[in-house]
Amino acid sequence: MRPWDESDEVLQRLAERRAQADGERLAAVREHGIDLDPAVRHRHGEIEHASDHSHPHTHSGPGERPVTGIVGAGPVGLALGVALARAGWTVEAVASRDAGRRARFRAHLPGVRAFAEAAALVDDVELVILAVPDDAVGPLASSLHLFAGQAIIHTSGLLGAEVLEPALAAGSQAGAFHPLVAFADLDRALAALHGATIAIEGDVDLLAHLADMAEAIGGVPVRLPPGTKAAYHAAAVLAAGGITALLDVIREIAAVVGLDEAGALRIYRPLLEQTVANAAALGIAGALTGPALRGDAGTLLAHTAALAASAPGALPAYRALVERDIDMAQRRGVLAPETAARLRTVLAGEA
Repeated sequence: MRPWDESDEVLQRLAERRAQADGERLAAVREHGIDLDPAVRHRHGEIEHASDHSHPHTHSGPGERPVTGIVGAGPVGLALGVALARAGWTVEAVASRDAGRRARFRAHLPGVRAFAEAAALVDDVELVILAVPDDAVGPLASSLHLFAGQAIIHTSGLLGAEVLEPALAAGSQAGAFHPLVAFADLDRALAALHGATIAIEGDVDLLAHLADMAEAIGGVPVRLPPGTKAAYHAAAVLAAGGITALLDVIREIAAVVGLDEAGALRIYRPLLEQTVANAAALGIAGALTGPALRGDAGTLLAHTAALAASAPGALPAYRALVERDIDMAQRRGVLAPETAARLRTVLAGEA
C-alpha cells in the first residue's frame, strides 16, 4: 500500500534515507537496548548483530493497509493490536519498556517484533500508533522522527493531533484515534469495539484511513467539532470512571447493612440496568425517580443522618448527586421552587 504518497521517487528517497540512518541508529540502539524475536538472524543492543542487517524495511503494497507499529503494550495497545490483526492489518512491531508487557503482546501476536524503545520501531512501519497515557504523548512525540510517507496517531481521548507535530517530517501526517471503550479486560474490550464510537481527527488525507481502521475493528468513526475534545473526554471519563466511582459509593453504603462487594452488585445491579434502560427509552429526565422527584425532605434528612453516622465517606457524593436530581426535577416542572429550596437546605445539613 502507498497510503499517503503515490510517488515512486518518494518511496525511493525513503528507502535511501532509512539505509543511511541505519548506521547512526545502531549506536543508539546498542545504548538503549531492543528485544527482538530470537528467530530473526540479526539482533540489536546487547545481542549480537549480523553484519548485513538482513531484515527488510517492510512496505505495504498498492491497495493494502499500512504496516503498523504500536508504542505501548498496555491494555489499549494490546487490544488494538489484537483487533487490527484479526481484521487483517499487518501489525509488524510493538515498543514498550516493560518486558512483561512485550512478552504478553507477542504471546497474543506471535512474530511481532518487540522493541524496548519507541524510536527503534519507526524504521519498520508506515503507521505508528501511540497507545500511551495522555501525559506521555507529547514528550514521546518529541523523541520520534518520522520519514516522508509515514503517519503517526495517538489514542488519547483528550489531546488533539497537533501534539504530534514534533515527530513530523515533510510528507508525514498525524492524527488521533480514540475508541470509546473501557479497556479493563482484553476479551471484553475486543467485544465492546463492535459498534463502539471511535473519535478520529487529523490531516485530511489521513482521515479516510482512520475511518477504515475504525470500521475494520467494528467501530463507528466519528469526527468531533473543533475545540470539543476535552468536553467529549470529560463525559467519557464520567461514563466509565464516574460510574465506577458511583458503584464504589454504593458498595460503601451497602457495607453498613452487611453486604460485601459481590452482594452489593448482585442486589443493586438490576436497578442500575433498569435505570439505564429507562433513560434510553424515556430520556434521562424521564427516568428520574426518588425523593428529589417527590419533594420528600424527610427522606433526605434520614439518608444524610444515616450516612454521616455510618458511611461518612459516601456523604459528599450522595449530596452532589441528589443536588443534580433536584435540578432535573425542576427542569421537568414537577418541583415547586419553594420545595426545591427546602430539599437543598436539608441536603446541606442546615435543616
